[in-house]
Parts: sequence; C-alpha cells; structure tokens
Amino acid sequence: MKSHVVRLASIAAGLCALAGSASAQSAKAPFATRLEQARTTLQVSADGTLEGEGAKVIADAVTKARYVLLGEDHLSREIPQFATGICRIMAPGGLHAFAVETGPEVTRVVNANLRRPDRLARIAAFARTYPDVMAFQNGRDESDMAAACAQAAGPGFRMWGLDQEFFGATSYLLEQMLAARPGPIARAAIAQLATLDRGFTAAAVRSGSVGDFFIYKISDTQMHAAHAAIARDGGAHANELFAALAETREIYLGQQTNGYASNGQRARLMKRTLVNYLATAPAASRVLFKFGDVHMAKGINNLRQRDVGNFVAERAEGAGTSSLHIAVYGAKGQRATYGGVGRPLGQTPFVMTEDEDYVWLKDALALHERSAGKRDWMLVDLRPLRTNTPADMPAAWRKLLLQYDMVVVAPELTPSSLLGTR
Repeated sequence: MKSHVVRLASIAAGLCALAGSASAQSAKAPFATRLEQARTTLQVSADGTLEGEGAKVIADAVTKARYVLLGEDHLSREIPQFATGICRIMAPGGLHAFAVETGPEVTRVVNANLRRPDRLARIAAFARTYPDVMAFQNGRDESDMAAACAQAAGPGFRMWGLDQEFFGATSYLLEQMLAARPGPIARAAIAQLATLDRGFTAAAVRSGSVGDFFIYKISDTQMHAAHAAIARDGGAHANELFAALAETREIYLGQQTNGYASNGQRARLMKRTLVNYLATAPAASRVLFKFGDVHMAKGINNLRQRDVGNFVAERAEGAGTSSLHIAVYGAKGQRATYGGVGRPLGQTPFVMTEDEDYVWLKDALALHERSAGKRDWMLVDLRPLRTNTPADMPAAWRKLLLQYDMVVVAPELTPSSLLGTR
C-alpha cells in the first residue's frame, strides 16, 4: 500500500512539474507572440451574418453565457450589424431581452412599434413630434437591429431601456402624466409645466442647443412646487413619471458641476432599473446589452464607477452563471456626432489609435493588417492572456484584461442616420 501511494505521489509530482514547465514557457513568451495567438478574424455581413474563425470563437462563448454585453462606439452602421449577429446566436437558446442605453418610457414606444411594417415611419413621426425624445433607438440602424433581434428571438422578446430619459423627453413625459388622469391639483401643475415646456422646446429647436430645453431652464423652485402638487393627488403613475423627469434633470445638471457624482447617480439608476426588469422576467432569462464601452466594463471603469457591466458580472457569478463582455470598435472611418436639437447627425473622420484612450490597439492592429483582408474584422480573445500574463504586456492591455473578455474591431465605421430629423 505504501509503495502504491509513493508511486501516485511520484506521478502527481511529475505532472505538476510538466505543467509548471509549460506554464513557465508560456509566461516567457513575449506579449507580441501571445497577442498573435489570441488574434483571429471574422466577417460581418450587412444582414448580420457572422463568418470566419473568429465567428466560431464568438459563437462558442456567446452560447455559454446568460448575459452578453457589447461595449461600443456609438451610432455606426456596422456595429448594429454585429449586434444582430449576436442576437441570432443567442436566440435559439432563448433571448428574452435586449437592454439599451435609452430611457424606459420611450423604450415602451420602441417596443410598441418593434414588429410593425411601418416601424420606421412611426418612430420618425414620434421623433419629429418630440425632438430629441430618445437616445440611439431613433437611429435607423439601431431600429433595424432591434427589429431583426425581435424577429429572431420570438414574441416574448422585449427591448429594455435602462438609462435616464433623453434631453427632449419632457414633453412626452408630461403628456403621459396627464394621460394618467391625475387629480385637479396635480393636473393644473402638470399643465403649467407643459406650457413652459412648449416654449423651451420651440427655443431649443430654433437654436439647436440642448441648453434651451426644459431640464436646463426650469428652476428648482418650480420643480419643487410641481412635485408638491403632483404628490397630493397625482396618483402613482404620474408621480413615477415626475420622479423620472426629476432624476433625468438632476443627472444632466450634475454633469455641469460634478461629473463624478452625476455618473455615479446615473450608474445606480441603470442598475435599479435593470433589477426591476429582471424581477419580472422568467427565471434564467438571457439578456443582450449594448451600451457605450465605458458602461459595459467589469471592475472600476474609466469614469471611476462600478457600472452596469460590473453589476451584471457580479450578479451572474452570484447566480452560478456567466457573463461575456465584448468591446466593439472601428479601426477608422467617419464617426457620427451630435448635430443639434432635432437635426441630422454630423460626422467627423477618426483613426481609433489617435485617441489617447485607445493607443493600445496599435499592437493588435499592426499584426492584423499584415495578414487580414479588407473586409476582415479583428477579434482578440482576451481570456487566454489572463493566464501567465506576459511580463512585457503593456499596462493598458493589463487593465483591459480585467474589464473585457474580447475585443472586436471593424476595419471601418460609417455613421448611421437619425429618424425624424428636421
């Protein structure tokens, strides 16, 4: 018996030695070698079909995750195509919802029109009626993506808006408060706010400046008086809507005085809203997220916040399941820019690695460009790089490993367009 134990111990020691030797060899491999091993390519078609070796890697990882989080560069045509491909991978295993960087109230309008043949016309009419009423989901490509996801996922699928409402949502929110049939005191207060809002909105449309909107022009005194009146006989729904308007205002005003506190308030709002959605969703619901890259990161993000990405990662681990975090960028192209209230998007040329926050991409793109075709997207699977991290790995890559699981880069981005602009 003793000799048997000794032999087992000897075998175990030998295996450990071999593993340790392989581990040491891996650790000695320079960062460039490990990066090349982690890199592959994929192709993304206009209809959202993902192909190539990189697509297989992504599909395997997506299929195993309950939550998939895309951290993006906003309002391109190409990234929604990639997101559509992710929807189609998730759908056979059950895709319950798609969480986006849009307010909950206007997302109800998105859901109401998601499967209609005249969806684009109706969203455009809504956006013309209420200038700057929503973020992103009034983008032509974002809307097409949402509709394609709904078609793939089936009748139970919904869009979830997690963010505060957008600059120009006041008119719509006040109308919804009046539609909730408040009592006479609240109704008078809401009607007074609506009159003020019409003047502010008209001024914002003329000037193109968000600074002319209600949320920036209304005084604290006026807001407090309206709150007191609506609290008296407004009813539950009107009070909920006013609270949403008040918090939206606080977040946007806070950006002018204390960005850190405002970003923290915004992150907490999005997490609370997500918890409310999840509480009414079927058990083990699978959810796709698409937000700006700063919001989908694990750990502390570049805004010094524990944002939605970290919250979802922790929730998944606590539930014994997993989340997959994918950063999605473009190497170069034209980036959409805000064009003014109710106006079309502008655009500006960009090269991603000329932005000081993304200089680290040069390492991977240099390797990619040597062998990739013009249509090839780049995938870097960050997960293998966490084991025996190369000694010469730059600090930016070390940070990225903790925030994301994969990085995907399109060869070029082109700007989307907004529905309902003037």
